[in-house]
Amino acid sequence: MPTPPNKTVHPVRHSSFLSSAVAPSQYPPADRPEAAFAGRSNVGKSSLINRLLSRRNLAKTSRTPGRTQTINFYDVNQELYFVDLPGYGFAKVPLSVRAAWRPMVERYLFAERDLRLVILLLDIRRDPQNEEKDLMTWLAARQVPTLVVLTKADKVSRGRRAERVATAARALDLAEPPLLFSAVSGEGREAVWRRLAMACGPTGRDRTENE
Repeated sequence: MPTPPNKTVHPVRHSSFLSSAVAPSQYPPADRPEAAFAGRSNVGKSSLINRLLSRRNLAKTSRTPGRTQTINFYDVNQELYFVDLPGYGFAKVPLSVRAAWRPMVERYLFAERDLRLVILLLDIRRDPQNEEKDLMTWLAARQVPTLVVLTKADKVSRGRRAERVATAARALDLAEPPLLFSAVSGEGREAVWRRLAMACGPTGRDRTENE
């Protein structure tokens, strides 16, 4: 039976910050499914995670791009990890820190972990750039399931949303349109949770492997 549109598909009973890591030796045990969040600096990854977990400031937000320079792990219901990857693109951080982004993230993506889904966030007001295209190509080549989410949907009029969705889908050659999300209103929260539940639930492994 389809899930009613207003029903919470994955109620959050518990959530907590676990650890920050820059190397695999610092990761928590690979004992459960994981969903990773990727995107340009200041795209709203922390705000999305907070909204999904119904927490005000569990994932630290900042107006300064590049604040997240480590891989941050969060426990969800003691059955799922949320993994906040460091932001890429323009950031007021040293060049050495920006240069460390790719190897840090690639080490995580290559690690022997139960990664079920990468959620790639894009600001709805910005066209996808080479970084997003390259990351999507990289993930597709390694058969990593990916969901594209357009953040800050409240920043554009409803009349322009279809245009922005189509632009992102075309630029990234998506088989399905990206989801819309607003941290201000919570719009899109349940839609993202539905995809998380599909990918990270008991049958998610079989589903993603057969895609």
